Amino acid sequence: MALTNRPKTGDRKEPGAEPLKRSVAGCMRAIAKRPDIEVTYASDRPALIGDKARLPEPTRRITAEDAAILRGHSDSMALRLGCHDTSVHRRLAPDNAAARAVYDAVEQARVEAIGSRRLEGVAANITAMLEDRYHRGGKYENITDRADAPMEDAVALMVRERLTGQKPPPAAARIVELWREHIEARAGKNLDGLLGSLENQRHFARSVRDLLSSLDMADETPLDQDDESDEDENQAQDDEQQPSEGEAEEQSQGDRAEIEVTDEATDELDEGATESADAPSGELPEEAEDAESEEASESWRPPSQRGNERTGPDYKVYNPRFDETVEAEDLCDAEELARLRSYLDKQLAHLQGVVGRLANRLQRRLLAQQSRAWDFDLEEGQLDPARLVRVVTDPFQPLSFKQEKDTDFRDTVVTLLLDNSGSMRGRPITVAATCADILARTLERCGVKVEILGFTTRAWKGGQSREAWLAGGKPPAPGRLNDLRHIIYKSADAPWRRARKNLGLMMREGLLKENIDGEALDWAHKRLLARPEQRRILMVISDGAPVDDSTLSVNPGNYLERHLRYMIEEIETRSPVELLAIGIGHDVTRYYRRAVTIIDAEELGGAMTEKLAELFEENTGASRGGGMKRVAGRR
Repeated sequence: MALTNRPKTGDRKEPGAEPLKRSVAGCMRAIAKRPDIEVTYASDRPALIGDKARLPEPTRRITAEDAAILRGHSDSMALRLGCHDTSVHRRLAPDNAAARAVYDAVEQARVEAIGSRRLEGVAANITAMLEDRYHRGGKYENITDRADAPMEDAVALMVRERLTGQKPPPAAARIVELWREHIEARAGKNLDGLLGSLENQRHFARSVRDLLSSLDMADETPLDQDDESDEDENQAQDDEQQPSEGEAEEQSQGDRAEIEVTDEATDELDEGATESADAPSGELPEEAEDAESEEASESWRPPSQRGNERTGPDYKVYNPRFDETVEAEDLCDAEELARLRSYLDKQLAHLQGVVGRLANRLQRRLLAQQSRAWDFDLEEGQLDPARLVRVVTDPFQPLSFKQEKDTDFRDTVVTLLLDNSGSMRGRPITVAATCADILARTLERCGVKVEILGFTTRAWKGGQSREAWLAGGKPPAPGRLNDLRHIIYKSADAPWRRARKNLGLMMREGLLKENIDGEALDWAHKRLLARPEQRRILMVISDGAPVDDSTLSVNPGNYLERHLRYMIEEIETRSPVELLAIGIGHDVTRYYRRAVTIIDAEELGGAMTEKLAELFEENTGASRGGGMKRVAGRR
């Protein structure tokens, strides 16, 4: 019998990062008191939606600092689940977008402060996470203009300082320095009063509303009257859901010990993995709320419709002469396009098979509808055998004929409008480009024309429009203050084989910048209206709300969002174009009537094919009048 030194199958050592992953996931469930939390690890940015948490994938040779950052994301999400009531937060939230951003950020600071005050380990982990968040990219450490410093971050960091006594991380110090004098002068007393209501989310939210009033950010949204009468009942629920200090310390000691043991195991991890992607775990509060609202629907009240006012005439453009609408092939030469397309194919070779199968399923459904579409009870055509029984029972009945007809979707055009903003960089834009490519090919086989468009800006922070504004003496309320770039990747009449290479342009470094969704939607809509097809469908794919720092620094904080809402309402209520949207890690259901929110970019292919299939079903007429099914979202 031959001897071997190879270990037996049952003795194989598990991957080095697995003990750390298990302990972090276990600690998250313990702090949140939610044993059903589904924890995954990926290179995409961290996110929390409902009971699904996505954390950064640990590197092979993880350091103590990397482990603390990972735990910081985990602890932040766990505290959000354990110390936050979605219905209370939604009921007391302001409608104004800028005020809502501060309100959400401060609530996240509150739940993180609860854990930081109870457990030193949690405080250290969250500090490491915040330092990593603001240090990455280095864009906040040397800023000199308040317009470049997010106000919601400054307020949240100052609230954290009041509640825990911890100074802002060094990487975020400049953000707070630029805003501290302004905030302290107007709302210093409000900040001092927050500590007394730390454990009571309802009272804390009311105090934050007062703080927003002091900062002149309050809107006219009245507080819910039912909220007053239900306060005692909801307070009892809040007290039940928040673990006492002794309970939290007792239940967490074992979990923390498990993770500390894991530190020794991580020293043996191999070298060679790439950096994990990240984003603030508190950046997606509304997505978590929306997913949880299914369980608390009886406590949810519809948001105010003030955001859907017809505010289009208030929107203006400072200098449109720097905008451009350009064909993709005009932005780089043919050789570079070919190289970028090759890179795109290599990035998602495995995804093409998955999306291809979904596309084939869509194609079969569409072609099946083509073969089943008939006009019946005609005087001429093909004899209808199903109606021969009438002739047998009554010889005086005339023969019935049928004739195959074209289905509605043969005379259809679909526009895919892709967000080309910087936040889509990486896997989301790669998946979006691949899915658009495969779906365009599929629909073309079925006789449906497809147009693929993209929208971004020509520059960061204003470009030539801002320079012209500065040269003109900085007139107040200038309106949109950046140079638009609208890209035509594939026109509706261009065959897929001719436009295939163009989609590789999305992989070009430096292309993705800011996003002004309202004007992009208007542009795509007008192109559709000019089409001769009877049925026109516009599908928007985005991962966030409209953002342009240059515009928002000199206009109201909800300036771009109000225009987007106006354009959506115009299309949904006054246009023959059918509008639907897919949000990647971002709740688009609060903007669009027909919308779906997905968690991972990999779900995009399935969401796109399913929504298109629903639109093309035979009961399309009924579908147009009602909303679609939603995944991880609500209307």
